[in-house]
Amino acid sequence: MNEQGAPVRQAQMENFFDRARARLALEVPPALTDPLAQGARGDLDLNPSMWERAGVAATKPAAVLVPVIDRREPTVLFTIRTQELASHAGQVAFPGGKIDPGDDSPVVAALREANEEIGLRPASIEPLGYLDLYLTFSGFRILPMVARVKPDFALTLNPREVTETFEVPLAFLMTPANVQRRSREWKGIRREYYAIPFGDRYIWGITAGIVRNLYDRVYG
Repeated sequence: MNEQGAPVRQAQMENFFDRARARLALEVPPALTDPLAQGARGDLDLNPSMWERAGVAATKPAAVLVPVIDRREPTVLFTIRTQELASHAGQVAFPGGKIDPGDDSPVVAALREANEEIGLRPASIEPLGYLDLYLTFSGFRILPMVARVKPDFALTLNPREVTETFEVPLAFLMTPANVQRRSREWKGIRREYYAIPFGDRYIWGITAGIVRNLYDRVYG
């Protein structure tokens, strides 16, 4: 997705949903609940040796929905979190959150959270498969679920969690030149992260890392 990423051809973009169904699966990785299991990515993908130095541990299972809207030119739906939330306030995000004990699967958790946060009904959503588990500095073990969303949906935002939503063309997100690598200080450690500027929107950190993984899994 950076200078090493391959451009996505138009024919590949038109077949996105078929490619996603073929390359992704809905099998829950053991690493979601087992910190010793392999197969996780995360905030320190670009600096893997820093997990110990950072002194953080990701222990809380969570799920997010990566909603790809089946328009003539597919788009990806993002939210902007309210400033009142305890973590990642004001940032661009995907719908999702902590997996509750009553959730039968990460799919159920992602669908529930999407309905609670933005009113996106499960009937409009076709789960396609999970991306790689994503570990965060804020302590979460996030399992992103990629889904096809019918374009005739209507949203009702929860004002306690989401201020607004917006869409970005999938082709823009899957173009390597549009994804940047940046760095910043965090608890005395300089860490690198992905960032995707889009107009007056700024997608970065966890959300940009998940977009990077979408590219890797579907087109890499």
